[in-house]
Amino acid sequence: MEIQRESMEYDVVIVGAGPAGLATSIKLKQLNPDLNVCILEKGSEVGAHILSGNVFETRALDELIPDWKEKGAPIKTKVKKEKFLFLGKKSSLSWPTWLLPSVQKNHKNYIISLANLCFKQVTWELIKKEIKKIVLNLV
Repeated sequence: MEIQRESMEYDVVIVGAGPAGLATSIKLKQLNPDLNVCILEKGSEVGAHILSGNVFETRALDELIPDWKEKGAPIKTKVKKEKFLFLGKKSSLSWPTWLLPSVQKNHKNYIISLANLCFKQVTWELIKKEIKKIVLNLV
């Protein structure tokens, strides 16, 4: 007995609707709008398995979507103050931020919910039709 199964054909299938999967699908559609792209996500919604708190450096987003601010990306709260602590069992030691390497300085970065960015990034891009016909399957 032969089982009949439905199938769908895609040019690219991306597993996971996290930051990397979403960025990959956006870039592919920017490079070739005719590409048939599918994202498979096991969560109940985009962003369901993403960590919430994040200090976000926008350089990659600036390159991927240069006008993200104008498009209403959910990135609003700039880092105003930072503190670096060495944590012990019963106390902590504060380290002067001027002694930190530049990669650990966050004064130009934002405090965001990464889950919120991923979920809103999908709706934000798809609704504004920046990416046409990306198929998102929640499995």
